[in-house]
Amino acid sequence: MDATSPNSERRPFSIKLWPPSQNTRQMLVERMRNNLTTKSIFTQRYGVLTQEEAEENAKKIEDVAFSSANEHYEKEPDGDGSSAVQLYARECSKLLLEALKRGPRTKEFGGVPSFEKTEDVTEELTSEKVSTADVTLFDISKGQRAFIEAEEAEEILRPLKEPGNSYTKICFSNRSFGLEAARVAEPILVSIKSQLKEVDLSDFVAGRPEAEALEVMTIFSAALEGSVLKSLNLSDNALGEKGVRAFGALLESQSSLEELYLMNDGISKEAARAVCELIPSTEKLRVLQFHNNMTGDEGAQAISDVVKHSPLLEDFRCSSTRIGSEGGTALSEALESCTRLKKLDLRDNMFGVEAGVALSKALSNHADLTEVYLSYLNLEDDGTVAITDALKGSAPLLEVLELAGNDITVEAAPVISACVAAKQHLAKLNLAENELKDDGAIQISKALEQGHDQLKVVDMSSNLIRRAGARQLAQVVIQKPGFKQLNINANIISEEGIDEVKEIFKNSPDMLESLEENDPEGGDDDEESGEGEGNEDELESKMKNLEVKQDD
Repeated sequence: MDATSPNSERRPFSIKLWPPSQNTRQMLVERMRNNLTTKSIFTQRYGVLTQEEAEENAKKIEDVAFSSANEHYEKEPDGDGSSAVQLYARECSKLLLEALKRGPRTKEFGGVPSFEKTEDVTEELTSEKVSTADVTLFDISKGQRAFIEAEEAEEILRPLKEPGNSYTKICFSNRSFGLEAARVAEPILVSIKSQLKEVDLSDFVAGRPEAEALEVMTIFSAALEGSVLKSLNLSDNALGEKGVRAFGALLESQSSLEELYLMNDGISKEAARAVCELIPSTEKLRVLQFHNNMTGDEGAQAISDVVKHSPLLEDFRCSSTRIGSEGGTALSEALESCTRLKKLDLRDNMFGVEAGVALSKALSNHADLTEVYLSYLNLEDDGTVAITDALKGSAPLLEVLELAGNDITVEAAPVISACVAAKQHLAKLNLAENELKDDGAIQISKALEQGHDQLKVVDMSSNLIRRAGARQLAQVVIQKPGFKQLNINANIISEEGIDEVKEIFKNSPDMLESLEENDPEGGDDDEESGEGEGNEDELESKMKNLEVKQDD
Protein backbone atom coordinates (compact mmCIF):
# COMPACT_ATOMS: atom_id res chain seq x y z
CA MET A 1 0.00 0.00 0.00
CA ASP A 2 1.32 3.43 -0.93
CA ALA A 3 1.43 5.49 2.26
CA THR A 4 2.67 8.70 0.68
CA SER A 5 -0.37 9.54 -1.39
CA PRO A 6 -3.05 9.14 1.31
CA ASN A 7 -0.94 11.04 3.78
CA SER A 8 -0.53 13.97 1.41
CA GLU A 9 -4.31 14.05 0.83
CA ARG A 10 -5.04 14.18 4.53
CA ARG A 11 -2.42 16.85 5.27
CA PRO A 12 -2.61 19.26 2.32
CA PHE A 13 -1.52 22.24 4.40
CA SER A 14 1.09 20.56 6.63
CA ILE A 15 4.84 20.81 6.39
CA LYS A 16 6.22 17.43 5.44
CA LEU A 17 8.91 16.42 7.94
CA TRP A 18 9.29 12.83 6.80
CA PRO A 19 11.04 11.21 5.07
CA PRO A 20 14.40 13.02 5.26
CA SER A 21 16.23 13.70 2.02
CA GLN A 22 19.01 11.42 0.87
CA ASN A 23 21.45 14.26 1.49
CA THR A 24 20.26 14.59 5.09
CA ARG A 25 20.64 10.87 5.64
CA GLN A 26 24.16 10.91 4.24
CA MET A 27 25.12 13.85 6.42
CA LEU A 28 23.94 11.93 9.47
CA VAL A 29 26.03 8.92 8.44
CA GLU A 30 29.08 11.14 8.13
CA ARG A 31 28.44 12.70 11.53
CA MET A 32 28.15 9.31 13.20
CA ARG A 33 31.28 8.10 11.43
CA ASN A 34 33.15 11.09 12.83
CA ASN A 35 31.86 10.31 16.32
CA LEU A 36 33.24 6.79 16.01
CA THR A 37 36.67 7.87 14.81
CA THR A 38 37.47 11.07 16.70
CA LYS A 39 38.83 11.57 20.18
CA SER A 40 36.15 11.75 22.88
CA ILE A 41 35.40 10.45 26.35
CA PHE A 42 33.86 7.33 24.78
CA THR A 43 36.61 6.48 22.28
CA GLN A 44 39.25 7.06 24.93
CA ARG A 45 37.59 4.46 27.15
CA TYR A 46 36.51 1.94 24.52
CA GLY A 47 38.79 2.58 21.56
CA VAL A 48 38.64 4.39 18.23
CA LEU A 49 37.20 2.59 15.23
CA THR A 50 38.99 2.51 11.91
CA GLN A 51 37.52 4.65 9.12
CA GLU A 52 36.28 1.54 7.30
CA GLU A 53 34.68 0.01 10.38
CA ALA A 54 33.13 3.34 11.40
CA GLU A 55 31.65 3.81 7.93
CA GLU A 56 30.08 0.36 8.00
CA ASN A 57 28.67 0.86 11.49
CA ALA A 58 27.31 4.33 10.70
CA LYS A 59 25.53 3.14 7.55
CA LYS A 60 23.99 0.17 9.35
CA ILE A 61 22.87 2.33 12.28
CA GLU A 62 21.22 4.86 10.00
CA ASP A 63 19.53 2.17 7.91
CA VAL A 64 18.04 0.41 10.95
CA ALA A 65 16.94 3.70 12.52
CA PHE A 66 15.37 4.86 9.26
CA SER A 67 13.46 1.60 8.83
CA SER A 68 12.06 1.80 12.36
CA ALA A 69 11.04 5.44 11.97
CA ASN A 70 9.52 4.88 8.54
CA GLU A 71 7.46 1.97 9.83
CA HIS A 72 6.24 4.20 12.62
CA TYR A 73 5.40 6.98 10.13
CA GLU A 74 3.26 4.67 8.01
CA LYS A 75 1.13 3.93 11.08
CA GLU A 76 0.32 7.61 11.74
CA PRO A 77 -1.44 8.78 8.56
CA ASP A 78 -2.74 11.93 10.18
CA GLY A 79 0.59 12.99 11.68
CA ASP A 80 3.07 15.47 10.23
CA GLY A 81 6.08 13.17 10.60
CA SER A 82 7.54 14.89 13.65
CA SER A 83 7.25 11.82 15.86
CA ALA A 84 9.01 9.78 13.17
CA VAL A 85 11.84 12.30 13.12
CA GLN A 86 12.15 12.07 16.90
CA LEU A 87 12.18 8.28 16.78
CA TYR A 88 14.79 8.38 14.00
CA ALA A 89 17.05 10.59 16.12
CA ARG A 90 16.55 8.48 19.27
CA GLU A 91 17.31 5.23 17.47
CA CYS A 92 20.45 6.66 15.88
CA SER A 93 21.63 7.97 19.24
CA LYS A 94 20.90 4.69 21.01
CA LEU A 95 22.62 2.52 18.41
CA LEU A 96 25.56 4.89 18.14
CA LEU A 97 26.13 4.67 21.88
CA GLU A 98 26.04 0.89 21.64
CA ALA A 99 28.65 0.96 18.87
CA LEU A 100 30.84 3.33 20.88
CA LYS A 101 30.65 1.10 23.94
CA ARG A 102 31.42 -1.98 21.87
CA GLY A 103 34.57 -0.33 20.55
CA PRO A 104 36.60 -1.54 17.57
CA ARG A 105 36.08 -5.09 16.34
CA THR A 106 38.47 -7.72 17.65
CA LYS A 107 40.07 -10.67 15.92
CA GLU A 108 37.62 -13.02 17.60
CA PHE A 109 34.52 -11.13 16.55
CA GLY A 110 35.06 -9.78 13.07
CA GLY A 111 32.51 -8.16 10.85
CA VAL A 112 29.91 -5.51 11.42
CA PRO A 113 27.67 -6.23 14.42
CA SER A 114 23.97 -6.76 13.83
CA PHE A 115 21.51 -4.19 15.13
CA GLU A 116 18.45 -6.27 14.37
CA LYS A 117 17.94 -7.12 18.03
CA THR A 118 19.58 -4.78 20.48
CA GLU A 119 19.85 -4.92 24.20
CA ASP A 120 18.81 -1.93 26.24
CA VAL A 121 21.70 0.44 25.72
CA THR A 122 20.29 3.14 27.94
CA GLU A 123 22.31 1.62 30.78
CA GLU A 124 24.60 4.35 31.98
CA LEU A 125 28.00 4.39 30.39
CA THR A 126 29.77 5.12 33.63
CA SER A 127 28.22 2.18 35.48
CA GLU A 128 30.56 -0.22 33.73
CA LYS A 129 33.86 -1.01 35.38
CA VAL A 130 36.51 -0.05 32.89
CA SER A 131 40.19 0.37 33.63
CA THR A 132 41.31 3.99 33.45
CA ALA A 133 44.97 3.29 34.16
CA ASP A 134 46.14 4.75 30.85
CA VAL A 135 43.68 7.62 30.60
CA THR A 136 44.97 11.13 31.27
CA LEU A 137 42.37 13.37 29.55
CA PHE A 138 38.75 13.66 30.65
CA ASP A 139 36.89 15.65 27.98
CA ILE A 140 33.14 16.37 27.85
CA SER A 141 33.39 19.08 25.21
CA LYS A 142 32.54 16.92 22.20
CA GLY A 143 29.07 16.90 20.76
CA GLN A 144 26.31 19.46 20.94
CA ARG A 145 26.70 22.65 22.95
CA ALA A 146 24.21 22.37 25.77
CA PHE A 147 23.30 23.08 29.38
CA ILE A 148 24.30 20.48 31.94
CA GLU A 149 22.24 20.03 35.08
CA ALA A 150 22.74 18.02 38.26
CA GLU A 151 21.47 14.63 37.08
CA GLU A 152 23.55 14.60 33.93
CA ALA A 153 26.56 15.94 35.82
CA GLU A 154 26.32 12.99 38.23
CA GLU A 155 26.40 10.59 35.30
CA ILE A 156 28.93 12.23 33.05
CA LEU A 157 31.46 13.06 35.79
CA ARG A 158 31.33 9.62 37.39
CA PRO A 159 34.61 8.41 35.81
CA LEU A 160 36.43 11.12 37.78
CA LYS A 161 35.26 9.44 41.01
CA GLU A 162 36.72 6.05 40.15
CA PRO A 163 39.51 5.06 42.55
CA GLY A 164 42.92 5.00 40.95
CA ASN A 165 41.99 7.01 37.88
CA SER A 166 44.91 8.83 36.32
CA TYR A 167 43.22 11.86 34.83
CA THR A 168 45.60 14.80 34.81
CA LYS A 169 43.72 16.91 32.26
CA ILE A 170 40.06 17.92 32.29
CA CYS A 171 38.07 19.79 29.66
CA PHE A 172 34.58 21.02 30.57
CA SER A 173 34.33 23.35 27.58
CA ASN A 174 31.17 23.60 25.47
CA ARG A 175 28.87 22.50 28.30
CA SER A 176 27.12 25.16 30.38
CA PHE A 177 27.12 24.37 34.09
CA GLY A 178 24.23 25.52 36.25
CA LEU A 179 24.47 26.01 39.99
CA GLU A 180 23.28 22.50 40.89
CA ALA A 181 25.64 20.89 38.38
CA ALA A 182 28.49 22.94 39.81
CA ARG A 183 27.68 21.64 43.29
CA VAL A 184 27.85 18.09 41.93
CA ALA A 185 31.23 18.82 40.35
CA GLU A 186 32.66 20.55 43.44
CA PRO A 187 33.53 17.53 45.66
CA ILE A 188 34.72 15.58 42.64
CA LEU A 189 37.17 18.32 41.68
CA VAL A 190 38.34 18.66 45.27
CA SER A 191 39.11 14.93 45.34
CA ILE A 192 41.28 14.97 42.17
CA LYS A 193 42.78 18.47 42.16
CA SER A 194 46.13 17.26 43.49
CA GLN A 195 46.66 15.19 40.34
CA LEU A 196 45.44 17.76 37.81
CA LYS A 197 47.91 19.53 35.53
CA GLU A 198 45.67 21.01 32.82
CA VAL A 199 42.21 22.52 33.31
CA ASP A 200 40.00 23.84 30.49
CA LEU A 201 36.92 25.72 31.70
CA SER A 202 36.41 27.71 28.51
CA ASP A 203 32.80 28.46 27.55
CA PHE A 204 31.37 26.58 30.55
CA VAL A 205 28.69 29.04 31.77
CA ALA A 206 27.22 30.15 28.43
CA GLY A 207 23.64 31.40 28.61
CA ARG A 208 23.50 31.52 32.39
CA PRO A 209 22.35 34.67 34.23
CA GLU A 210 25.29 36.73 35.48
CA ALA A 211 24.65 36.03 39.17
CA GLU A 212 24.45 32.28 38.61
CA ALA A 213 27.50 32.27 36.31
CA LEU A 214 29.58 34.13 38.89
CA GLU A 215 28.54 31.72 41.63
CA VAL A 216 29.41 28.74 39.43
CA MET A 217 32.83 30.26 38.75
CA THR A 218 33.37 30.81 42.48
CA ILE A 219 32.48 27.17 43.24
CA PHE A 220 34.89 25.83 40.61
CA SER A 221 37.59 28.26 41.75
CA ALA A 222 37.34 27.16 45.38
CA ALA A 223 37.27 23.48 44.41
CA LEU A 224 40.46 23.78 42.36
CA GLU A 225 42.28 26.14 44.73
CA GLY A 226 45.71 24.80 45.58
CA SER A 227 46.08 22.61 42.51
CA VAL A 228 49.46 22.89 40.81
CA LEU A 229 48.43 23.54 37.22
CA LYS A 230 50.57 23.87 34.13
CA SER A 231 47.72 25.03 31.88
CA LEU A 232 44.54 26.99 32.61
CA ASN A 233 41.98 28.00 29.98
CA LEU A 234 39.19 30.38 31.04
CA SER A 235 38.38 31.69 27.55
CA ASP A 236 34.91 32.47 26.15
CA ASN A 237 33.28 33.16 29.51
CA ALA A 238 32.62 36.93 29.29
CA LEU A 239 34.49 37.24 32.57
CA GLY A 240 35.06 40.96 32.93
CA GLU A 241 36.52 42.04 36.24
CA LYS A 242 33.79 40.25 38.23
CA GLY A 243 34.53 36.96 36.53
CA VAL A 244 38.28 37.30 36.99
CA ARG A 245 37.78 37.94 40.70
CA ALA A 246 35.33 35.03 40.94
CA PHE A 247 38.29 32.87 39.94
CA GLY A 248 40.47 34.70 42.48
CA ALA A 249 41.06 31.74 44.81
CA LEU A 250 42.26 29.58 41.93
CA LEU A 251 44.40 32.26 40.30
CA GLU A 252 46.05 33.29 43.56
CA SER A 253 47.14 29.71 44.20
CA GLN A 254 48.91 29.31 40.85
CA SER A 255 52.63 29.95 40.77
CA SER A 256 53.69 27.30 38.25
CA LEU A 257 51.45 28.09 35.27
CA GLU A 258 53.02 27.49 31.87
CA GLU A 259 49.94 28.31 29.77
CA LEU A 260 47.16 30.83 30.42
CA TYR A 261 44.28 31.49 28.01
CA LEU A 262 41.91 34.43 28.53
CA MET A 263 40.52 34.89 25.01
CA ASN A 264 37.17 36.49 24.25
CA ASP A 265 36.60 37.18 27.94
CA GLY A 266 35.61 40.83 28.05
CA ILE A 267 38.98 41.65 29.62
CA SER A 268 38.67 45.39 30.25
CA LYS A 269 41.36 47.54 31.85
CA GLU A 270 39.95 46.67 35.28
CA ALA A 271 39.90 42.95 34.48
CA ALA A 272 43.46 43.12 33.14
CA ARG A 273 44.58 44.78 36.37
CA ALA A 274 42.82 42.03 38.35
CA VAL A 275 44.68 39.34 36.40
CA CYS A 276 47.99 41.08 37.07
CA GLU A 277 47.10 41.47 40.75
CA LEU A 278 45.87 37.92 41.39
CA ILE A 279 48.47 35.70 39.72
CA PRO A 280 51.41 35.50 42.12
CA SER A 281 54.05 34.42 39.61
CA THR A 282 54.43 34.01 35.85
CA GLU A 283 58.10 33.07 35.86
CA LYS A 284 57.31 29.71 34.20
CA LEU A 285 54.72 31.03 31.75
CA ARG A 286 55.34 29.95 28.14
CA VAL A 287 51.94 30.71 26.54
CA LEU A 288 49.81 33.80 27.20
CA GLN A 289 46.80 34.52 25.00
CA PHE A 290 44.48 37.54 25.36
CA HIS A 291 42.81 37.56 21.92
CA ASN A 292 39.57 39.50 21.32
CA ASN A 293 39.13 41.58 24.45
CA MET A 294 38.46 45.26 25.15
CA THR A 295 41.71 45.84 26.98
CA GLY A 296 42.69 49.25 25.60
CA ASP A 297 45.83 51.20 26.45
CA GLU A 298 45.35 51.14 30.21
CA GLY A 299 44.67 47.42 30.23
CA ALA A 300 47.75 46.93 28.06
CA GLN A 301 49.82 48.53 30.81
CA ALA A 302 48.67 45.79 33.21
CA ILE A 303 49.30 43.05 30.65
CA SER A 304 52.74 44.52 30.08
CA ASP A 305 53.55 43.94 33.74
CA VAL A 306 52.61 40.26 33.32
CA VAL A 307 54.72 39.99 30.15
CA LYS A 308 57.66 41.73 31.76
CA HIS A 309 57.76 39.08 34.49
CA SER A 310 57.46 36.15 32.06
CA PRO A 311 61.04 35.58 30.86
CA LEU A 312 60.24 32.12 29.41
CA LEU A 313 57.36 33.33 27.22
CA GLU A 314 57.30 31.60 23.83
CA ASP A 315 53.80 32.30 22.51
CA PHE A 316 52.15 35.68 23.10
CA ARG A 317 48.82 36.63 21.54
CA CYS A 318 47.22 39.99 22.20
CA SER A 319 45.27 40.49 18.97
CA SER A 320 42.01 42.45 18.61
CA THR A 321 42.32 44.11 21.99
CA ARG A 322 41.79 47.81 21.12
CA ILE A 323 45.33 48.77 22.06
CA GLY A 324 46.65 52.07 20.72
CA SER A 325 50.04 53.72 20.56
CA GLU A 326 50.61 54.14 24.30
CA GLY A 327 49.62 50.59 25.19
CA GLY A 328 51.45 49.21 22.15
CA THR A 329 54.64 50.95 23.21
CA ALA A 330 54.32 49.55 26.74
CA LEU A 331 53.79 46.02 25.43
CA SER A 332 56.70 46.36 23.01
CA GLU A 333 59.05 47.46 25.78
CA ALA A 334 57.89 44.57 27.97
CA LEU A 335 58.58 42.11 25.16
CA GLU A 336 62.26 43.07 25.16
CA SER A 337 62.75 40.78 28.16
CA CYS A 338 61.07 37.81 26.45
CA THR A 339 64.04 36.63 24.43
CA ARG A 340 62.69 33.08 24.00
CA LEU A 341 59.63 34.22 22.06
CA LYS A 342 58.71 32.00 19.10
CA LYS A 343 55.24 33.20 18.15
CA LEU A 344 53.98 36.79 18.36
CA ASP A 345 50.45 37.82 17.38
CA LEU A 346 49.45 41.47 17.84
CA ARG A 347 47.06 41.75 14.88
CA ASP A 348 44.16 44.14 14.66
CA ASN A 349 45.18 46.86 17.10
CA MET A 350 45.94 50.56 16.66
CA PHE A 351 49.66 50.70 17.41
CA GLY A 352 50.69 53.28 14.84
CA VAL A 353 54.22 54.24 13.84
CA GLU A 354 55.56 55.06 17.32
CA ALA A 355 54.59 51.71 18.81
CA GLY A 356 55.88 50.01 15.66
CA VAL A 357 59.30 51.56 16.13
CA ALA A 358 59.27 50.50 19.80
CA LEU A 359 58.36 46.97 18.75
CA SER A 360 61.26 46.87 16.29
CA LYS A 361 63.70 47.40 19.16
CA ALA A 362 62.29 44.39 20.97
CA LEU A 363 62.30 42.18 17.87
CA SER A 364 66.00 42.77 17.26
CA ASN A 365 66.68 40.53 20.29
CA HIS A 366 64.36 37.66 19.37
CA ALA A 367 66.48 35.03 17.66
CA ASP A 368 63.94 32.21 18.13
CA LEU A 369 60.94 33.80 16.42
CA THR A 370 59.24 31.57 13.86
CA GLU A 371 55.82 33.28 13.46
CA VAL A 372 55.11 37.03 13.44
CA TYR A 373 51.57 38.35 12.94
CA LEU A 374 51.50 42.15 12.70
CA SER A 375 48.63 42.86 10.31
CA TYR A 376 46.27 45.82 10.73
CA LEU A 377 48.40 47.80 13.20
CA ASN A 378 48.56 51.12 11.28
CA LEU A 379 52.33 50.75 11.02
CA GLU A 380 52.66 52.70 7.76
CA ASP A 381 56.02 52.84 6.01
CA ASP A 382 58.14 54.02 8.94
CA GLY A 383 56.88 51.42 11.39
CA THR A 384 57.11 48.65 8.80
CA VAL A 385 60.64 49.63 7.77
CA ALA A 386 61.80 49.65 11.39
CA ILE A 387 60.29 46.23 12.09
CA THR A 388 61.44 44.46 8.93
CA ASP A 389 64.92 45.94 9.26
CA ALA A 390 65.08 44.56 12.81
CA LEU A 391 63.82 41.16 11.70
CA LYS A 392 66.36 41.00 8.89
CA GLY A 393 69.15 40.75 11.45
CA SER A 394 67.32 38.40 13.81
CA ALA A 395 64.87 35.48 13.65
CA PRO A 396 66.86 33.33 11.17
CA LEU A 397 64.20 30.57 11.30
CA LEU A 398 61.20 32.82 10.60
CA GLU A 399 58.42 30.86 8.86
CA VAL A 400 55.44 33.25 8.92
CA LEU A 401 55.47 37.01 8.34
CA GLU A 402 52.16 38.87 8.17
CA LEU A 403 52.01 42.63 7.59
CA ALA A 404 48.65 43.04 5.85
CA GLY A 405 46.61 46.23 6.05
CA ASN A 406 49.33 48.58 7.29
CA ASP A 407 49.22 51.32 4.60
CA ILE A 408 52.60 50.20 3.29
CA THR A 409 53.73 51.83 0.03
CA VAL A 410 56.46 51.06 -2.48
CA GLU A 411 58.82 53.28 -0.45
CA ALA A 412 59.13 50.52 2.14
CA ALA A 413 59.59 47.75 -0.43
CA PRO A 414 63.43 47.71 -0.50
CA VAL A 415 63.72 47.08 3.23
CA ILE A 416 60.88 44.52 3.24
CA SER A 417 62.52 42.74 0.30
CA ALA A 418 65.88 42.61 2.03
CA CYS A 419 64.21 41.06 5.08
CA VAL A 420 62.30 38.54 2.98
CA ALA A 421 65.44 37.57 1.04
CA ALA A 422 67.21 36.77 4.32
CA LYS A 423 64.43 34.47 5.56
CA GLN A 424 65.11 31.22 3.79
CA HIS A 425 62.71 29.24 6.01
CA LEU A 426 59.74 31.45 5.12
CA ALA A 427 56.57 29.43 4.45
CA LYS A 428 53.95 32.19 4.46
CA LEU A 429 54.18 35.85 3.46
CA ASN A 430 51.12 38.07 3.80
CA LEU A 431 51.35 41.66 2.55
CA ALA A 432 47.72 42.02 1.47
CA GLU A 433 45.75 45.28 1.57
CA ASN A 434 48.67 47.64 1.17
CA GLU A 435 49.83 49.87 -1.70
CA LEU A 436 53.01 48.19 -2.88
CA LYS A 437 52.01 48.40 -6.56
CA ASP A 438 53.99 46.81 -9.39
CA ASP A 439 57.36 48.07 -8.26
CA GLY A 440 56.91 46.68 -4.77
CA ALA A 441 55.57 43.36 -6.10
CA ILE A 442 58.57 43.01 -8.39
CA GLN A 443 61.01 43.71 -5.57
CA ILE A 444 59.31 41.15 -3.33
CA SER A 445 59.37 38.62 -6.18
CA LYS A 446 63.08 39.09 -6.73
CA ALA A 447 63.65 38.61 -2.99
CA LEU A 448 61.92 35.23 -3.21
CA GLU A 449 63.76 33.98 -6.29
CA GLN A 450 66.81 32.43 -4.66
CA GLY A 451 66.14 29.51 -2.32
CA HIS A 452 62.92 29.76 -0.29
CA ASP A 453 62.15 26.12 -1.00
CA GLN A 454 59.76 25.97 1.97
CA LEU A 455 57.51 28.75 0.64
CA LYS A 456 53.85 27.72 0.51
CA VAL A 457 51.65 30.84 0.63
CA VAL A 458 52.02 34.38 -0.70
CA ASP A 459 49.21 36.91 -0.32
CA MET A 460 49.57 40.24 -2.10
CA SER A 461 45.91 40.87 -2.81
CA SER A 462 44.62 44.47 -2.85
CA ASN A 463 47.97 46.13 -3.60
CA LEU A 464 47.27 48.03 -6.84
CA ILE A 465 49.39 45.47 -8.70
CA ARG A 466 49.26 45.44 -12.50
CA ARG A 467 50.23 43.05 -15.25
CA ALA A 468 54.02 43.05 -14.85
CA GLY A 469 54.01 42.63 -11.07
CA ALA A 470 51.42 39.86 -11.20
CA ARG A 471 53.34 38.00 -13.89
CA GLN A 472 56.62 38.25 -12.00
CA LEU A 473 55.08 36.96 -8.75
CA ALA A 474 53.50 34.04 -10.59
CA GLN A 475 56.72 33.12 -12.39
CA VAL A 476 58.67 33.04 -9.12
CA VAL A 477 56.29 31.14 -6.84
CA ILE A 478 55.37 28.48 -9.39
CA GLN A 479 58.98 27.29 -9.20
CA LYS A 480 58.83 26.52 -5.46
CA PRO A 481 58.54 22.76 -4.87
CA GLY A 482 55.93 22.81 -2.10
CA PHE A 483 54.04 25.95 -3.05
CA LYS A 484 50.28 25.90 -2.42
CA GLN A 485 48.62 29.30 -2.86
CA LEU A 486 49.15 32.68 -4.50
CA ASN A 487 46.58 35.38 -3.82
CA ILE A 488 46.76 38.42 -6.09
CA ASN A 489 43.03 39.08 -6.19
CA ALA A 490 41.51 42.58 -5.95
CA ASN A 491 44.34 44.22 -7.88
CA ILE A 492 44.22 46.09 -11.21
CA ILE A 493 45.60 43.50 -13.58
CA SER A 494 44.60 43.79 -17.22
CA GLU A 495 42.75 40.98 -18.94
CA GLU A 496 45.94 40.14 -20.84
CA GLY A 497 47.78 39.95 -17.52
CA ILE A 498 45.13 37.66 -16.09
CA ASP A 499 45.52 35.35 -19.08
CA GLU A 500 49.30 35.30 -18.62
CA VAL A 501 49.04 34.42 -14.93
CA LYS A 502 46.51 31.66 -15.62
CA GLU A 503 48.78 30.27 -18.30
CA ILE A 504 51.64 30.08 -15.80
CA PHE A 505 49.39 28.11 -13.43
CA LYS A 506 47.74 25.99 -16.12
CA ASN A 507 49.15 22.77 -14.68
CA SER A 508 48.32 23.75 -11.08
CA PRO A 509 45.20 25.95 -11.22
CA ASP A 510 44.33 25.25 -7.58
CA MET A 511 47.43 27.15 -6.49
CA LEU A 512 45.98 30.40 -7.81
CA GLU A 513 43.31 32.08 -5.71
CA SER A 514 40.23 33.46 -7.42
CA LEU A 515 40.71 36.66 -9.41
CA GLU A 516 37.03 37.61 -9.44
CA GLU A 517 37.59 40.89 -7.58
CA ASN A 518 40.33 42.07 -9.91
CA ASP A 519 39.59 45.35 -11.68
CA PRO A 520 40.96 45.17 -15.24
CA GLU A 521 39.60 48.65 -15.94
CA GLY A 522 42.33 50.04 -13.73
CA GLY A 523 44.96 47.90 -15.39
CA ASP A 524 47.62 48.35 -18.00
CA ASP A 525 45.32 50.15 -20.45
CA ASP A 526 44.51 53.00 -18.06
CA GLU A 527 46.39 55.85 -19.72
CA GLU A 528 45.47 58.41 -17.07
CA SER A 529 47.25 56.44 -14.38
CA GLY A 530 50.62 56.92 -15.98
CA GLU A 531 51.32 53.23 -15.51
CA GLY A 532 49.90 51.75 -18.69
CA GLU A 533 51.55 49.83 -21.47
CA GLY A 534 54.07 52.65 -21.84
CA ASN A 535 55.64 51.66 -18.55
CA GLU A 536 55.95 47.96 -19.43
CA ASP A 537 59.51 48.29 -20.75
CA GLU A 538 60.60 50.18 -17.65
CA LEU A 539 59.12 47.51 -15.39
CA GLU A 540 60.71 44.71 -17.42
CA SER A 541 64.03 46.49 -16.98
CA LYS A 542 63.58 46.66 -13.23
CA MET A 543 62.73 42.97 -13.13
CA LYS A 544 65.98 42.11 -14.90
CA ASN A 545 68.30 44.43 -13.01
CA LEU A 546 66.85 44.51 -9.52
CA GLU A 547 69.03 42.95 -6.82
CA VAL A 548 68.17 42.41 -3.19
CA LYS A 549 71.21 42.72 -1.00
CA GLN A 550 71.59 40.47 2.00
CA ASP A 551 73.81 40.97 4.98
CA ASP A 552 76.56 38.45 5.36
